Amino acid sequence: MTDYWNGLVQNHPSTAAAVALLGLVLVAWLASQLGRGVILRAFRRVAERTSGQFDDALIEYQVPKRLAQIIPSAIIQFGVVLIPDLPEAVVVVVRNVAFAFTLLMAMLAGGGVLNAVNATYERRHAQRKGTIKGFVQLLKLALYVLGSVAILAVLIDRSPLILLSGMGAMAAVLMLVFQDTLLSMVASVQISSQDIVRLGDWIEMPQLNADGDVIDIALHTVKVRNWDKTITTLPTRKLISEPFKNWRGMQESGGRRIKRALRIDMQSVRFLESGEVESLRRFRLLRPYLDEKAAELAEHNRRLGDDSGLPVNARRLTNLGTLRAYVFAYLKAHPGINHDLTLIVRQLDPGPEGLPLELYCFTASTAWAAYENVQADIFDHLIAILPEFGLRPFQAPAGYDVREAAAALHEARPPS
Repeated sequence: MTDYWNGLVQNHPSTAAAVALLGLVLVAWLASQLGRGVILRAFRRVAERTSGQFDDALIEYQVPKRLAQIIPSAIIQFGVVLIPDLPEAVVVVVRNVAFAFTLLMAMLAGGGVLNAVNATYERRHAQRKGTIKGFVQLLKLALYVLGSVAILAVLIDRSPLILLSGMGAMAAVLMLVFQDTLLSMVASVQISSQDIVRLGDWIEMPQLNADGDVIDIALHTVKVRNWDKTITTLPTRKLISEPFKNWRGMQESGGRRIKRALRIDMQSVRFLESGEVESLRRFRLLRPYLDEKAAELAEHNRRLGDDSGLPVNARRLTNLGTLRAYVFAYLKAHPGINHDLTLIVRQLDPGPEGLPLELYCFTASTAWAAYENVQADIFDHLIAILPEFGLRPFQAPAGYDVREAAAALHEARPPS
């Protein structure tokens, strides 16, 4: 066999070189199959024996597969120079192509490692510390740019420094082409460093039709799942250049604000008679207020002397003031209200739509459904209890009211 090969080399050097090259390719393929099996099996065993998520993410993003694909290209790269009688031009082309393929697989493996780092971080810390996806994508961009320059330099058999120096002259053009990328990069750094937005935050940006939870923060875009289940994609730089509302502070405070007014018909506001005051003592929540006010008013009226006999001089309870005290006591006793946060019941400026009695408080739950239930329960109760205080809610006349008034007027009209 040795004599046959020596004779083939001496008599047919081109054929011998071609056979040797095919043999090198075959050896590289066999090594690739063997290496892939060994590397993948080793990674899987490590992943099974450890409880960490990083090794699982490496397998998910095909890092072992990319590393295994380096083996055949490395064999061809270093083995092709050992083949005798192979033209120098063929050796250079095959070696450079194999080296470029090695760099490509190494670049893809590096990108897979960065993806695995990002996936592991998001599973552990994204909800608490924010996302690093923008940084990871920036590193991948730099890795791919440098890797592409190195691959091109290898293929044309030139130094990468020559290509990089040529790119320096194109810096202005590149800045124009990658303007959005540069702006997004700066925005991503500011968002992450200043903790402006995290995954899971509820943000509201009406000018871009975004109102919902942040589900993805990337280098160029931020995705928001709106409450109607649609997805709004925002340019990352918009979160720096335009105003928006982040509801994370409300969610972390442990209470969601109720700021709603109950509008009272001002014509129903009046002083309470003594019998009405005694009747209101049926309300357990009002008894401390009525007792305190009774003592305070009695002392004040006593100091007036003879003038206290005139109603215009004496201080008396009003139905609206008593209602305000009741609402405050009702909210203080309500289990759905957070009593550690601000709680105010106040009057706003009266207007054409009545006198607003505003409730300013916070619910004990920040969940949307629970918040709406508590708010509706409170106002259901207050609207229903207004007649007990001799008060009427303000409501603009509706068609039913007009028909009732017309019917009453018709009945009151004497027959002709």
